[in-house]
Amino acid sequence: MSFDNLGLEPRLLQAVASMGYTAPTPIQSGAIPLVLSGCDVVGCAQTGTGKTAAFVLPTLQNISAKPGGPRALVVTPTRELCLQIVEVATAVGRHTRHRVGAVYGGVGYEPQRKAIRRGLDMLVATPGRLLDLAGQRDVDLSHVEVLILDEADRMLDQGFWPDVRRIIALLPKDRQTLLFSATMTPDVLKIIGDTLRAPQRIDVAPPNRPIEAIEQSVFPVAGTQKNDLLTTIIKQQGLERVLVFTRTKHRADRVAATLGAAGIRSAAIHGNRSQSQRVRALDEFKRGHCKVLVATDIVSRGIDVEGISHVINYDLPNVPEDYVHRIGRTARAGKSGIAFSLLAPEDHEQLRDIEKTIGSVIVCEDLPGFHYRDHRIVPDPQRPAVAVKIQGQSKRPTAGSGQRGNRRGGNGRSGNR
Repeated sequence: MSFDNLGLEPRLLQAVASMGYTAPTPIQSGAIPLVLSGCDVVGCAQTGTGKTAAFVLPTLQNISAKPGGPRALVVTPTRELCLQIVEVATAVGRHTRHRVGAVYGGVGYEPQRKAIRRGLDMLVATPGRLLDLAGQRDVDLSHVEVLILDEADRMLDQGFWPDVRRIIALLPKDRQTLLFSATMTPDVLKIIGDTLRAPQRIDVAPPNRPIEAIEQSVFPVAGTQKNDLLTTIIKQQGLERVLVFTRTKHRADRVAATLGAAGIRSAAIHGNRSQSQRVRALDEFKRGHCKVLVATDIVSRGIDVEGISHVINYDLPNVPEDYVHRIGRTARAGKSGIAFSLLAPEDHEQLRDIEKTIGSVIVCEDLPGFHYRDHRIVPDPQRPAVAVKIQGQSKRPTAGSGQRGNRRGGNGRSGNR
């Protein structure tokens, strides 16, 4: 299928061509005709599948550029996602003459208020700042024709849904509503019941499953050697564009500093960084000025950078679905990618939960040439003993060992790959 078959007008097709799109992705093929028809739509698609264009293109075709307030409102949980959506919508708006803007916290209020007063056709917003503007009567939402809720599952996770409901109460009841989510959990399904009207649903990938093209490995290591192992992986394999995830903001800063001290140019991005710092770090990463971007989960979905070859989980996430979102930063738009995870002894429970979520066992291995000072990983009683490799030497499995392919031994150390 091509974009010519989806019902887009010539000016939208020009925008598509100028943005370098050649063929629509599955979410675009499914969503664009439905959005153009005017019905409510629920889309479940993993990150990196083109869902931003899937709602921006048809929405800008449907709405007219009129004074009196935005005709389309996009609500999304993070500043980074706001900027990502605005980037796509602005590129399309150059051909359709729609005005696009964003409002989000962490930056000055007054410039955003002035931008709204100058007139916007599509407004992209985080919930808190939008409610601030509405409370001060600096934004008029009474003319909104299309409401788009992007990353609905993340808004639920971060506790934004009460704010979203307050925003919905300010909108006309006669509107089109589009809801997009990377996972379709029971809680998200509850939202659909009282927020949308007879929505058409599109699932382009099984929910809560990682992209098939990602090669995943786990490296068991004592917590005290995580920094050394991470540095060795990046240097040994000559990695040039790596996204590293940590569990906390302070650890993200420490990891970035450690990598920098080892001669690996890195930057940290998390909720404690100012908006200008976050934008600068992301821009340096996109342009290749720094090799490693260290991030926390709260900003993970706003990191949309082409060419990320590796995602490394310095810490495993506490929520299994976050693992899926993290590794989805590589293997964008159907390309292959690699995800490594550093497994500390106390992280076996998180690993089991992740494997249940993705429906497979992740291969465990040692890094060749790395000197493990303390490789006594806490035993995992839920796994049978298999052949293990320690410092390049192999041991035979004990009697009753598990099937070939279950790569993690009962001692938690790595199996032969």
